[in-house]
Amino acid sequence: MSTESEESLIDSLPPELRAAHEVLAAGAAQILPANGLAERLLAAAQERRPLRVKLGIDPSGKDLTLGHAVVLRKLRQFQDYGHLAVLVVGGFTGQVGDPSGKTATRSAQSAEQVIANSQGYFDQVMKVLDPARTEICDNADWLGSMGLAQLLGYTRQLTVAQLLERDDFAKRFAANTPITLSEFFYPLLQGIDSVEIRADIELGGTDQTFNNLVGRVLQKAAGQPPQAVLTVPLLVGIDGVEKMGKSLNNFIAIAEPATEQFGKLMRIPDPVVELYASLCTMLHPSEVRELAAEVAAGGARANQAKRRVAREIVTLYHDAQSAAAAEERFNSIFRDHQLPTDAPVFSTRLSEQVHLPALLTAAGLAESSSAARRLIDAGAVKVDGVPVSRGGYELPAAELAGRLLAVGKRKVVRITAERD
Repeated sequence: MSTESEESLIDSLPPELRAAHEVLAAGAAQILPANGLAERLLAAAQERRPLRVKLGIDPSGKDLTLGHAVVLRKLRQFQDYGHLAVLVVGGFTGQVGDPSGKTATRSAQSAEQVIANSQGYFDQVMKVLDPARTEICDNADWLGSMGLAQLLGYTRQLTVAQLLERDDFAKRFAANTPITLSEFFYPLLQGIDSVEIRADIELGGTDQTFNNLVGRVLQKAAGQPPQAVLTVPLLVGIDGVEKMGKSLNNFIAIAEPATEQFGKLMRIPDPVVELYASLCTMLHPSEVRELAAEVAAGGARANQAKRRVAREIVTLYHDAQSAAAAEERFNSIFRDHQLPTDAPVFSTRLSEQVHLPALLTAAGLAESSSAARRLIDAGAVKVDGVPVSRGGYELPAAELAGRLLAVGKRKVVRITAERD
């Protein structure tokens, strides 16, 4: 809860800064100190300069999901108010491995892996950020050449007891799970990044809070104004329960086709529609509140609110025309019960009699022939919209060539016969 002094500071901001604060603070998990964002906005305005808003990236893969993009969306909001995004690529720290939230030592990456992954990342990152207001740097430029004496000087600002206050370190220490010295160094190295780039604000997920606060400690010791820390919540997946992740197959990738994104977004449970509206779109907080009220009303109004969120998100990563086409396709399949005309083609040799379970498996519509037989018997397999009868494991090639073969509503291919 905000104290009276914190509230009075925000209330005393000029109208344009107060309006910016409302948007930038919306959806934040925590702002530290509580009036830190207001202080930094005011200071930047008085100094007539943009804020330097830091986000550290240690690439561990090439594909970004909506979960990854939550913090990028917040960073884009700062850019839209004229501030500078400073992306710190972990060319050095990526080789150490961020221990945040880990129950065991994370495997370090090679420098080559970090570089390769960061290239894939930035192709997608710039789908969100404004390149004209983005500064990219590599912490290998200063950490890689830092002398031992200078590094030891930084270590005097932190104690082992402080590091063991971190939840993940505390749990591993209590369980006698090894913690390497390099992992202890990770928060320190991330804090040094803030000193080197003179960050005003650092963004991160809630699992980065400790690391980000270390930056404040080191900046203060270096005679710099300490950065404010703004963390964003972790986004739950389309199941509405677990954190969005590829291993749980509950994710939406920002590079996915518009139709895939829209279809997945229409599967999110009503209770998380407001969360997606707040964290994954560029809607104003007042619009998010209106959508939340629509969801609470239930029925058709909740469905329309979900559609609005889906359109907003698809438009961000594609365009409005693609979002409209994706919604139309969704309607034709799920509301009007039509099969898609643009289904991917699966070309194969068709014998006179086709063993359907084998074809379903080869086309990627079933995990195995036994699973395919179960799907057929359950009535989930259709040819041109007509269910295959129970036990219908053998079909003439003439009944399959050129037809749409579907499992459920989402898995559809058009079968074509290869010629010798």
